[in-house]
Amino acid sequence: MDKLELKTVLFPTDFADLSDHALAYARSFAECFGAKLHVIHVVDEAFQYWMAMGPSSLPVGPRPEELVSGSQQTMAAYIQEHLADTKLEVETKVLVGRPFMEIIRFAREKKIDLIVMGTHGRGTISHALMGSVAEKVVRKAPCPVLTIRHPEHEFAMP
Repeated sequence: MDKLELKTVLFPTDFADLSDHALAYARSFAECFGAKLHVIHVVDEAFQYWMAMGPSSLPVGPRPEELVSGSQQTMAAYIQEHLADTKLEVETKVLVGRPFMEIIRFAREKKIDLIVMGTHGRGTISHALMGSVAEKVVRKAPCPVLTIRHPEHEFAMP
C-alpha cells in the first residue's frame, strides 16, 4: 500500500454540539497531514416548501437570503471559537440545497481526500423515517468518510 496523503479535509457542520466533537478529528487529520481544512454548512432547501393557500401563498419561515446570511454569521463565529488558534489553511463556505447532495458535490469539485462528519446515531425508527445525511454521504462520497458519534451518546442495539 502506498503512503497515505491527505491534502484536503472536508468538515461539514450543522453547528450542533455533535459537530464540535467531529471537528476535533477533522482538525487533527488536517494538522497531522498539513492539509487544507474546508468547513461547510448547508442551508437545507426545505425553506422552499410553500403553504398551499392558493395564488397568494407565502413561504414558511425566513427568506432564503436571511437563512444564508444568518448561517454565514454563525459560521464566522464558529470558526472564531473553534479554529482561531490554528495555523491551518481553513476555507469556509455556506451552501444551499439538500445537505448530503451538496456535501458530495463539494467533495467532488474540490477533490477532497477525506470527509469527517458527526453522526447523530439515531434509533432505528427515527432513522427509517428521516434517513441519515451521514449515511448517504458514506454511500455516495468520492472519498473516504469518517463518521464520529459523540462519546456520551449511549449505544442502542437495533
